[in-house]
Amino acid sequence: MADYYDLLGVSRDADSDTLKRAYRRMARQYHPDINKDPGAEDRFKEIGRAYEVLGDPQNRARYDQFGEAGLGGGGMPDMGDMGGFADLFETFFSGFGGAGPTGGRAQRRGPQQGDDLRYDLTIEFKQAVFGQEREIKIPHLETCDNCRGTGSKAGSSPSTCTTCSGAGQVRRATRTPFGSFTQVAECPSCSGTGQVISDPCSSCSGQGVKQVRKKLRINIPAGVDTGTRLRVTGEGNAGLRGGPSGDLYVFLKVKNHPKLKRDGLTIHTEVDVSYLQAILGDLIQVETVDGPTDLEIPIGTQPNSILILENKGIPKLGNPVARGNQSILINVSLPKRLTDDERILLEKLAAHHSAKGTQNHNSGLFSRLFGQDG
Repeated sequence: MADYYDLLGVSRDADSDTLKRAYRRMARQYHPDINKDPGAEDRFKEIGRAYEVLGDPQNRARYDQFGEAGLGGGGMPDMGDMGGFADLFETFFSGFGGAGPTGGRAQRRGPQQGDDLRYDLTIEFKQAVFGQEREIKIPHLETCDNCRGTGSKAGSSPSTCTTCSGAGQVRRATRTPFGSFTQVAECPSCSGTGQVISDPCSSCSGQGVKQVRKKLRINIPAGVDTGTRLRVTGEGNAGLRGGPSGDLYVFLKVKNHPKLKRDGLTIHTEVDVSYLQAILGDLIQVETVDGPTDLEIPIGTQPNSILILENKGIPKLGNPVARGNQSILINVSLPKRLTDDERILLEKLAAHHSAKGTQNHNSGLFSRLFGQDG
């Protein structure tokens, strides 16, 4: 197990606010609803465990003095019926809304930020190269218009919870091998809000938010690639009790092109030319993302030569003026069959080279032709 301070990226003298900010940043980065990389979920759990320890002054002191050994065999004291990390991560896997793990002391009363959302979008190859504005439809939670997010029917308002007297928390003493601890947990009657809705809004069933499908126009910049993540601020789920909305993350997947292949900012393609075009040179048209473009085949082009079209590649993300090149592999095609006229002409050409002494005399073909000329 890595050092808890290293997991959160803080120094050992970090104060509670620094720990909390570091935890929220790291938890958002590795949350499995957003980060689909292998190992992200395990890292997310490790980060939560680290903050569970360091966020509690007594646990932090034991960890600083004894390391994990001071926390019990499982890396944490035995919390009995507190439910351990299972309840903690069940809460967090539902989204980013809500408070982070604070040793059971999380107070959810008041505004809460809405969950971030993920949307997967597949685009065409050329759309990734040049960018595009796209319209998408996303299902997300919006603040209820009827109750304006209070959850109460028009003309009524929430009442103070009698279980927790409006605190949003209940306390319970728990005995552990390290002594007695007071567990501060979310009130089960009001879910930590400190208020109870006795006359719920019929439009949102007292939730204060409701599910809707919303049309959005998003700007895809030039030069994106598969795996590029676009952030649309404030278009995630609406927050609860007046809290800010989460963000929408659009993950892009780019379709393959039948002829053009991307490698960073370079586009690779292949063209076939005849042996006569390779020998004599030619001007041909090749496919590029900008449309058909002239390509000069130099005289004497060899098989598997690479020719370059400058500024016909992928624009640099964030700087579309700067573009890569297109690299073109030249395949020289040889005829499988020759007409009698073609054979006669080629033999004359071979005999000409033989007469000039440029032939390979170990070759049966040139020896035969040289003999004919002689």
